[in-house]
Amino acid sequence: MFKLTGTRFTAICLKFLLRVNAPVRKWYIGNNSATGKEGTGNMHFLTTKRGRLWAWLVTLLIGGLLVWGTQHDARIYHDPILQVTQVKTGTPTKETDDFHNVDRQTKQTLTGKLLNGSHRGRQLTITNTYSQSGAMDQRYHVGSQLFVVLHTHADGHLSATAKDIKRDTPLVFMLWLVVGLLLLIMQFSGFMAFLSVAANGVLFLLAILLNGSTQGAQVLWIFGSLAVVFAALTLWLVLGANRQMVITLATTLGGTAFSIIVALLVFHFTHEKGMYYESMQYVTQLPRPLFLAETLLGSLGAVMDESTDIISSLFALKRERPELSATQVFKSGRQIGSTIMGPLINVLFFIFVADTFPMAMLYLKNGNSWGYTFSMNMSMGVVQSLISGIGIVLAVPLASFLASRFMEKKVMA
Repeated sequence: MFKLTGTRFTAICLKFLLRVNAPVRKWYIGNNSATGKEGTGNMHFLTTKRGRLWAWLVTLLIGGLLVWGTQHDARIYHDPILQVTQVKTGTPTKETDDFHNVDRQTKQTLTGKLLNGSHRGRQLTITNTYSQSGAMDQRYHVGSQLFVVLHTHADGHLSATAKDIKRDTPLVFMLWLVVGLLLLIMQFSGFMAFLSVAANGVLFLLAILLNGSTQGAQVLWIFGSLAVVFAALTLWLVLGANRQMVITLATTLGGTAFSIIVALLVFHFTHEKGMYYESMQYVTQLPRPLFLAETLLGSLGAVMDESTDIISSLFALKRERPELSATQVFKSGRQIGSTIMGPLINVLFFIFVADTFPMAMLYLKNGNSWGYTFSMNMSMGVVQSLISGIGIVLAVPLASFLASRFMEKKVMA
C-alpha cells in the first residue's frame, strides 16, 4: 500500500471514528414509577457497588489474560521471532552530518532464543545499531521480542538479522484499556459507542479493499458513499432512530457538502495554485481525488462532532423549557455554536501540527528553507484544516435552523 492510504489517510479516518463525543442515548435506562430506580435486570446489577466491583475484577482478569496471551503467541506467526535474553551495549560514537547535525550511535550485541519455526529453541547472537535520535532505529532490551530474518550458511551455520520489534502486546494492552474504561464508566452507552467505532472500522477496511480492486479509479465515489454510511450508522447507534438523529445527520451531511463545494469553487477560480499534490509521497494513483476523499472524511468528523453537540444541547433545552419559540431556539443554537466553534477549530489545528511537526523538523534540520518545508509538509494540511473550519462555521446556522424548524414542540424525556 502507498504511504498516504496506509498511514495518513488511515489516521484521518480513525480521527473521524473517534471524534463522536456527544451525549449517548442510554437505551437501557427507564424510569420506574413504582420504585423510583433506574434500570432493570443485569444493567441494574452493574449500578450496585457489588456489581461494579465484579465488573472491574472481570475486566482486569480479561486484560491480564490478553497481555499474557500476546507474550506467548509466537507460534501463530509465520516470521521467526527472537526473544532477547542478554544485551551487551557498546560505547556511543559521535557522528556529524554535512548540516552540522550531531547524533550518537551505539552498537548492541543481542543474545536470544527463537520462539517459533523449525529452529525453535536455538540460541542466536545478533547485532543492532541504534541512534540517540531514534529516527530510523530503536534500542532493544532484555525481554524484547523481535522479528528476525534467518540466514543459513553453506557450512550449516545459522545467523539472523533483526527486522522489527513485535508490538502486539502494547497494542492489545491499549485496546483493552480503552474498551475496558469505556464499558466500565459508560456501561451500555459505552458499548454502543465502541460498537459504532468497530462497525465503521470494518466498513473502512472494506472500502480500502474495494479501492484497491478498482486501482483507485473510483476513490472519491467510494469514500464519499462511505462518509454517508459512516455518519448514518454512527448516529443511529449513538442516538437511536429518532428525530434528533435525523436532524443531526442532515446537518452533518449538509455542512460537509457545503464545505467541499466551497473548496471546489475556490480551487476552480484559483486554478489550484499552491496545491502541491507532489508532496503526497508514494501515491500510486491520482492524488487529487485521494486528497478530496481524505478531506471529506476529516471534515465529516469535525462537522459531526459540532452538530451532535449543538443539537443535543438544543433538545435538552427544549425539554426543560418547552415554551421556547423557534426563533429563540435558533438564537440559542448560534450561541452554543459560537462557544464550541473556537475550541473545535483549535483542536483541528493542533492535530495538524502534531501530524506534520516531526517531518517538518527533519526538513529544517537538513538545510531546507521554511518555504520549501511548508510547501512539502504543511500546505496540504493547512488546506484540509481550512476546509474543515469552513464546515464547522457553516454547521452552526444549519444545525440551529434545522433544530428550530423540525424539533417537536414538546420534546419527550
